[in-house]
Amino acid sequence: MQALHPLPPDVENALEAVVGSNGLITDPVRLLAYESDALTTTRGTPRAVLLPESRQELIEVVRVLHSAGLPFVPRGAGTGLSGGAVAHDTVILTTTRLDRILRIDPEDRTALLEPGVVTAQISIAAAPYGLRYLPDPASATACTIGGNVAMNSGGPHCLKHGVTSDHVLGLEILLPDGTTTWLGRGADGGLDLAGLFIGSEGTIGIISSVLVGLSPLATETRALLGLFDGVGAAGAAVSEVFERGLVPVALELIDQATIRLVEASVFAVGLPTDVAAALVIECEGDPEDVEADLEIAAAACREHGAQEVRIARDETERLAIWQARKKAYGVLGRAAPDVFVQDAVVPRTELERLLPEIERIARGHGLRLANFFHAGDGNLHPNLMFDRRDAAEVQRVEQAGSEIMRLCVDAGGTITGEHGVGSDKVRYMPLMFGLDELDVMNRLHEAFDPDGSANPGKVLPAASSQEPE
Repeated sequence: MQALHPLPPDVENALEAVVGSNGLITDPVRLLAYESDALTTTRGTPRAVLLPESRQELIEVVRVLHSAGLPFVPRGAGTGLSGGAVAHDTVILTTTRLDRILRIDPEDRTALLEPGVVTAQISIAAAPYGLRYLPDPASATACTIGGNVAMNSGGPHCLKHGVTSDHVLGLEILLPDGTTTWLGRGADGGLDLAGLFIGSEGTIGIISSVLVGLSPLATETRALLGLFDGVGAAGAAVSEVFERGLVPVALELIDQATIRLVEASVFAVGLPTDVAAALVIECEGDPEDVEADLEIAAAACREHGAQEVRIARDETERLAIWQARKKAYGVLGRAAPDVFVQDAVVPRTELERLLPEIERIARGHGLRLANFFHAGDGNLHPNLMFDRRDAAEVQRVEQAGSEIMRLCVDAGGTITGEHGVGSDKVRYMPLMFGLDELDVMNRLHEAFDPDGSANPGKVLPAASSQEPE
């Protein structure tokens, strides 16, 4: 595959002068690695990929692109699931080589990071000080902090610990014209400009550094596994947990299809494959409080017909309980070459009704479904497995995904919980926002990026397409 429009020679030479030959990719074969993010249904060919190795190189390449009038797509590790890091005949600017932890301050409990720092490395670096970074996206061992901030990533433990925006204290951004500025959270007065940038998906600039807050390590962390005969019963147990006054640090649901795929893989931990669904519930704190919380969670599961409840007695058993959830996405490749992941959020009280409905939609389109998600905050991730080489199957996947999205919105939900809007969900924005709200968003975007240079075509629909489909 070849880029539609190769870079003008003078621009290519100017960019190579900044990043060197190893920091500029124009070879069509090498560009294939950047065709998509983790959402394989959305693809595009970049004109080039830039990999700066320092803050100064990042600034200079943005200035070269601005002078040449070329838009760019910011990209982290490419683990996103909304097509947000896909370039359609534009330049990809990736920050994975800006991967230095600039400072850890144990007294202030902060870490200053370059955008390419892998998320899991933050807690590893903070652990000797008795600290950790709380947000934990499922891809934490691969995704980077810059991408987390751009997407406002969540993860299994965001139920109690919060999402990325709850832990960002400030950030330096590079505007599309090459201007750098520090954005704070408004703690000393003024507007929370960093809050405006977090979750903007690279549409108003690119991160050059970010200051995050760190938290003490947990005294004790334990988990339980509840096994159910019906996915609706598991959904009902989720609501019961909260009705009993418990807010665990994580509450995840895994369906039968996922359990069977995990148990057929090298990650098998001996879970029964005849159950319809499993809940993973984790609590942390003082040992006595954790014990009491687990008993509340176990009682909630039994109230709704759990056939078995397993409480981890030690760290080895806790990690085994998490195995099916943590390895779930990776094992989907055993079932099909491609996966379409939906990312709606619904009220917890609707889970009992909606989960069987989602299964019905998948069956109606002849598709295999694997469902595992953050049940505690109603953040659904139904995974539709398919082969993108089959045009008819791709069409069925898109139709099923649209039906699932509308089902969730009609139930009082939202179109995304943590994967962002990207290019995949732009068409659904009018389902959530009126024309006046979209106009305000567009005006804010134009204030930062009047030329539309940063990640064009993502998040905000064009003025001509702002009516619901």
